[in-house]
Amino acid sequence: MCDTLCGPGAAGMIFAKNSDRPIGEVQLAVPFGRRATAGCTLRTQYLSIGDTGAHAALLSCPTWLWGAEHGVNEHGVAIGNERVSTVHRAREAKPALIGMDLVRLGLERARSAAAAAEIMTDLLEVHGQGGIADAIHEEAYDSSFLIADATEAYVLETSGTSFVVAPFPSGTAISNRLSLGTAWVRSSDDVGPGEDFDDHRDKREDTAYADVRLRASRAFLDGRLDTGLTARAVAGHLRDHGHGPWGAPGARGPVVPAPTEFGDDFSGITVCMHARELSVTAASLIAVVPNEIRDGAPLQAYVALGSPCVSIYIPAFPATFGGPPLYVPKELSHETLWRAVDTLRRAVEANPDLIHEVRSVLGPVEDELWAEADDIAQRPGLWNQVGPSWGERASKAIGECISRYTSPELA
Repeated sequence: MCDTLCGPGAAGMIFAKNSDRPIGEVQLAVPFGRRATAGCTLRTQYLSIGDTGAHAALLSCPTWLWGAEHGVNEHGVAIGNERVSTVHRAREAKPALIGMDLVRLGLERARSAAAAAEIMTDLLEVHGQGGIADAIHEEAYDSSFLIADATEAYVLETSGTSFVVAPFPSGTAISNRLSLGTAWVRSSDDVGPGEDFDDHRDKREDTAYADVRLRASRAFLDGRLDTGLTARAVAGHLRDHGHGPWGAPGARGPVVPAPTEFGDDFSGITVCMHARELSVTAASLIAVVPNEIRDGAPLQAYVALGSPCVSIYIPAFPATFGGPPLYVPKELSHETLWRAVDTLRRAVEANPDLIHEVRSVLGPVEDELWAEADDIAQRPGLWNQVGPSWGERASKAIGECISRYTSPELA
């Protein structure tokens, strides 16, 4: 289960995703440089395919997977995927490409969102879709994708090798269900003109668990059509526990504990996921892709390892084509920080009111990091002077919460 959205802000497109994965599965954020290996063979999760080389990208990857749940590349292309249930029997399909492979391949090969959609559908038609994508529950599934750059976005929905694509220049949100229906502009050859792609949905699965979160994301976007998105507002939405955004960096307001009850209508299944014994948010990304990225404007990202409600969105400056050297705090690619946040997540699920004390420690540190990142965003010469403390300070604050507020069993 995941939630992905994008929309225009004052400086460009803002893309964001919460990646919900099985409990205990580590997901890190790793900067990858360019790969000049065109003409060689590339090993994805289950297939060896022809390589075309790779653009530099910041990828958020479960540690057992080659592919990525989400990421952004040096050209400002951002992609995130969603698990969807379809009539295609992914479990019975021979190993092929999985959704996370397609995310990474799209980011490695595309210079624009439109190009990424073309590349990903070409790969899908040639290599197919199949293979275990959730090792803990041994699940295979198809994926939908939100693909964005500085000026436009596309939604790609798939069912096996069948697909439809629709443009969303003003941004949109997706969750764990097919949602395009007949509102698509391009498709695979086996999808007829005007066909409702919802016919590819597995009707045996109740999508209400996705609908409740998709409504929340769309309402959030709708409320900001006039003023535009900000990264701070998006951070608040990604912490939504079912009662709206909270915890935006730099804002003071009520702290909302994680849900403890789950209704038949899937209330309690929220954007910041706490589905006990099933799924939790394992990593979160906010990327601000500037309109002038091709002219060297910096690409800003904010990465939270683990559940956003008990984590800190740490600023980063991923690589850009023709721009300054990247700065991504090393702690984001180390398992130590992820496990520390996961310890806090288990603590606040066991004692929901504890989140008030946790945020009283983490919030001020997050505010400081974002203020510093804003101050030096247009001064890349300072990134490597100021930035090295960000991961250290976030780790220290999280460690302080663990020592203060968790039991020895959890720690």
